Amino acid sequence: MSEKSVLVTGACGEIGQALVQSLAKQGCRIVTADLAPLPETIKSLPAEHMQGDLVNRIKVFYDYDFDVIFHLAASLSSKAEVATEEAHRINVEGTMQLLLLAAYKSEKLKKAVKFLFPSSIAAYGFPDRETKHAAGVVKEDDWNSPHTMYGCNKLYCEKLGVYYSRFYGQRHLDPHPPTMLDFRAIRFPGLVSAFTVPSGGTSDYGPEMLHSAAAGKPYACFVDASTRISFMAMPDAIKSLLMLMDAPRECLTSQVYNIAAFSLTAGEFRQRALGAFPAAQVTFEPNPRRQGIVDSWPEDVDDSLARRDWGWQPDYDVERFFNEYFLPEIKKRYQKTSTRTIE
Repeated sequence: MSEKSVLVTGACGEIGQALVQSLAKQGCRIVTADLAPLPETIKSLPAEHMQGDLVNRIKVFYDYDFDVIFHLAASLSSKAEVATEEAHRINVEGTMQLLLLAAYKSEKLKKAVKFLFPSSIAAYGFPDRETKHAAGVVKEDDWNSPHTMYGCNKLYCEKLGVYYSRFYGQRHLDPHPPTMLDFRAIRFPGLVSAFTVPSGGTSDYGPEMLHSAAAGKPYACFVDASTRISFMAMPDAIKSLLMLMDAPRECLTSQVYNIAAFSLTAGEFRQRALGAFPAAQVTFEPNPRRQGIVDSWPEDVDDSLARRDWGWQPDYDVERFFNEYFLPEIKKRYQKTSTRTIE
C-alpha cells in the first residue's frame, strides 16, 4: 500500500496535535500548517511544517499532491464573536481556498482528494432554552440557524464543501463523481483533552472547572448549573476523523455527520470536580453573552447516521471519560506541579 500524503492545517491546536500523532503511527507522510511553530510533542513527526497565515499561503500547497486534507485551522467561537471580519476571513476564505485546491487536484490527478472538515454543534441555533430542552436530541438537518459568527462560518463551509464535491462546474450527475473532491464533515460536540490546558473556548467551562479544582484554584463558571450540552473525549474525536477518512465513499449517505458520546450539565461537572477534589471551590457566575451562545446549542445530538454508515461508536462514555481518561491525567499533571513548587 502506498504511503498516504496528508495535509493538516491548524496542527498546533488540541485536535491537530493528537491527529498528527495518530497519522504518524499509520505511516502517513504529513505536511502541517499553522500560525505557530510546532510544539515539541509533534515537532519531529511531519515531513514539513508551513508556518504563517494560511489564507496568504494557499498557493504553496499547489506544489503538493495530497491524498487527504484535514482542515482544522479556525478562529474559534469566543474569539470569532469579538473579531467577526477576521473570523470570516480565516474560517470561510481559508476553507474555500483549500476546497478550490482540492477540487483542482482531484480533476488533474483523476482521483478524488479527501477533504475532512471538523464542524461543530455551533452550526445549530435555538431561540431559547425552553425550545432547546423540548427539542432534546437533534438530527443534522434540525435547527440549522446558528447564533454566532463561528456557527455561521461552519454551516456555510459545510454547504461549500457539498457544492465543490457535487456541483462545482455542474458537469456531473453521478452522486460520487471520481474526479471531484470527496468532502466529509463531522459536527463535534465540546471536546475535552486530558493532555492540553483548555484554551478559553465556549464549551471549555467543564474542563476549566476540573483543571482549577486540581490546581487548588477557585473557579467561577460562566454558565449556570443547569446548562447542558454534549461532550466527547479527545481520543474519540481523533478516532472519528480516522474512521470517516477510511469509510468507503459509496457507504456514505451524507456529507455531514453528527457524533455523540455523553451529555452533561455544568452542575454535573461540578459534582465530578467535588468528588475528585473535595476542597474544590466552584461557583456559578453566568456571563450573559457566553450563556446565550451555549443556550443556542443542542443538549444532545442524534448520531445514528454515523453509526449506520461508518460504524461510529465512542470508546468513552461518561464514566470511562472521567475515571480512566480525564481525572487520572490531570491529577498527575497537578501533582507534578505541586511537587516542583515544594522543591
